[in-house]
Amino acid sequence: MEDHDAVNALAALAQPHRLRAFRALVVAGPEGLTPGVLCEQLGLPANTLSFHLKELSHAGLVTQTRDGRHLIYRAAFDRMNTLLGYLTAHCCQGADCAVTAQSACGC
Repeated sequence: MEDHDAVNALAALAQPHRLRAFRALVVAGPEGLTPGVLCEQLGLPANTLSFHLKELSHAGLVTQTRDGRHLIYRAAFDRMNTLLGYLTAHCCQGADCAVTAQSACGC
């Protein structure tokens, strides 16, 4: 991943509605969600959601496929993992990052 790709992806996620939409799609997994379901979950009007999904799509973080008459949006997990790898590779000057027990995720 190039610097400008990372900046575009991070910029797309740096907006509360887009971050919430992306998180909802990550939680939905490979099955994805329709815009109607996303609107209900996020409490957003359809035109607002459409704008934010377009921005996420341009950043490569969301894919869209058609299933009959329905659009299905999915998180682009490969792109997300590439972004995470980029961020990890460039933290701590490329060395393994030291994670303390207090800051470790207990997930």
